[in-house]
Amino acid sequence: MKVHEYQAKEIMARYGIAVPKGGVASSPEEARKLAQDLGGRAVIKAQVHAGGRGRAGGVKVVNSPQEAEGFASNLLGRRLVTHQTGPEGVPVRKLLVEEAIGIKKELYLGIVVDSGARLPVIMASEAGGMEIEEVAERTPEKILRSYIDATTGFQPFQGRQLAYGMGLTQELVRPAVDLMGKLYKLFEEKDCSLAEINPMVITEDNRLLALDAKLNFEDDALFRHPDIPPLRDTEQEEPLEVEASNADISYVKLDGDVGCMVNGAGLAMATMDIIKSKGSAPANFLDVGGGASQEQVYKAFKLLLADPDVKKVLVNLFGGILRCDVAASGIVQAVKERAVNLPIVVRMQGTNAAEGKAILAESGIKVIIADDLTEAADKAVSAR
Repeated sequence: MKVHEYQAKEIMARYGIAVPKGGVASSPEEARKLAQDLGGRAVIKAQVHAGGRGRAGGVKVVNSPQEAEGFASNLLGRRLVTHQTGPEGVPVRKLLVEEAIGIKKELYLGIVVDSGARLPVIMASEAGGMEIEEVAERTPEKILRSYIDATTGFQPFQGRQLAYGMGLTQELVRPAVDLMGKLYKLFEEKDCSLAEINPMVITEDNRLLALDAKLNFEDDALFRHPDIPPLRDTEQEEPLEVEASNADISYVKLDGDVGCMVNGAGLAMATMDIIKSKGSAPANFLDVGGGASQEQVYKAFKLLLADPDVKKVLVNLFGGILRCDVAASGIVQAVKERAVNLPIVVRMQGTNAAEGKAILAESGIKVIIADDLTEAADKAVSAR
């Protein structure tokens, strides 16, 4: 789960991490008032779940309350399109209005879980203010890493190594180590999947400040943090993914045209890979799970069909706890309700596969049966 920058900064501030002074505006009048309270000169940032806001016109330094009001009038209510949003963009409902900071240097600091090492890793770089992916591609030697042993936690010596590696002066090493320790504590206690400060800046008066902030939270741990789910902004998310989340369905929208439904994450990945290998692209990741009911299959398939980018469908099921006849009944129910006429290729194996195929054949809906995954992919990709 993602939160907005202003929400991430509020949480960081509670952990003692220094952030700029400012507030959140939902109207041009509020933006004007906040800029006035900050002395007239301020930085205004669109609050969206996407990077690249500055390049897209979503960030501006204003020099008067009147300019703040005018910029807010132009930005609030519109959809901001960045390189991370796609052409449809995301709505701007709130603005973060902050003091303009005199910056001496921009740095990067972030914490993620390295799934290969199975450990949290702190990443730091002297190349702040850029997308970390760009730094990794152009100058990978500038990214420093320090893995955290979960049993001992973050250690000061690790912070000192990173601080010196970023080229910090002696007087800033201790504040940097302190900041890293606070960020790791937040990361661990709040079950984050990402905690990032980019840029972390050295101000002209030689302070370390979180000029930008990003926090992502592990969905499966949200039950332990009742204060976090209310921060979710579903307007920033893909509507079909929100609907899937509400129905407890694992669904991610992609940019292809072959709608996929499988039961099992590994099977889903294999299905998407073979579609790509045949020269096409999946429109989604959709895993109904190993023990789905007919109702869950019906909801999942209806969700898949609701995507206007889907031009053909590939169903790849291996019957186990989820019997093939149960899945087939859910598919038929969804197709008949939505009255679609898309090519649907189905590959079923396992428990009650014969009964499932019979239900599909007798349903009157247009279905192409395949015996194995390669055949199914070939038929789905070539279907018209």
